[in-house]
Amino acid sequence: MDREAQFIGQSGPFLDAVERASRAAALNRPVLVIGERGTGKELVAERLHRLSPRWAGPLVTMNCAALPETLIEAELFGHEAGAFTGATKARAGRFEEADGGTLFLDELATLSQGAQERLLRAVEYGEVTRIGSSRAIRVDARIVAATNEHLPALVERGRFRADLLDRLCFEVINLPPLRAREGDIPVLADHFARRMAAELGWPRWPGFGKHAAEQLETYDWPGNVRELRNVVERAVYRWDETDKPVDAIQFDPFASPYRRDVVRPIRDDAPVPATATPSAAPPPSYHCDDLRAACHAHERQLLEAALARCRFNQRATAAALKLSYDQLRHALRRHDLLEKAAG
Repeated sequence: MDREAQFIGQSGPFLDAVERASRAAALNRPVLVIGERGTGKELVAERLHRLSPRWAGPLVTMNCAALPETLIEAELFGHEAGAFTGATKARAGRFEEADGGTLFLDELATLSQGAQERLLRAVEYGEVTRIGSSRAIRVDARIVAATNEHLPALVERGRFRADLLDRLCFEVINLPPLRAREGDIPVLADHFARRMAAELGWPRWPGFGKHAAEQLETYDWPGNVRELRNVVERAVYRWDETDKPVDAIQFDPFASPYRRDVVRPIRDDAPVPATATPSAAPPPSYHCDDLRAACHAHERQLLEAALARCRFNQRATAAALKLSYDQLRHALRRHDLLEKAAG
């Protein structure tokens, strides 16, 4: 089982994003990929390239956050010999390397204003000029850019050029975080676990225990799929009883009882200092004038959200809400949502 990253998932939001990327792949237009860390932005960029007419050309990747501001322009557009200190010979930039293929710019929001201005010209006219040269070079590279920032907000704060954003946002693909991909966590966890078990030479994959499976399902996954892979592979690697289901999960590999900021538990027989007894926090107060109306409104919101999440498939919605089909239909009728669900 190779370790190459793959698209794995079955939830509606995930499949919608993949389908959107597949449709945009055939067009020679820029695409923006927006998503939190670990959601698979580079995988989407690769899919856009492999399904495009440029699939035989190069796919060149550049992480805009990995280079100091002084080198980004030279890396993107290249430079002539003697253009700056240390430039002993001419060098082609990433744009020239991606000629006839796709240029993937990760962490786009970190580009400097100068690099944004030069990128704007490259996108608009298909020309780049190496640093230290006065001659423009024609390039044919499709731009796919990714970020976890909200670019319109950066435009309002003056950190990103509005005209560059206008030219890059022909299609915007928003990748769902793992917490919004209902049903995908067990599928992904099983895939990563089987792969790790095979790498370790286990005779078979015994699965996860009930406690571990519940932990995986209820965790928030701020690092998304990348974090899930690390947690699952670490759990399998540390499990010694290969004939029994894996039932120990550690989410934080840095957890240590030796850290100075760790609060150690007080023994039952030890006297509790007065300062160690926290004051009782008052319970939260909720103001409600009409409980029946509030419950009715909340139930309607839950139904609408579940319908949208399941792409208005009523049987899938009923299963997601743990209702029978008839119970769901009755609830939709009570809230005048039957017509909306059918549409």
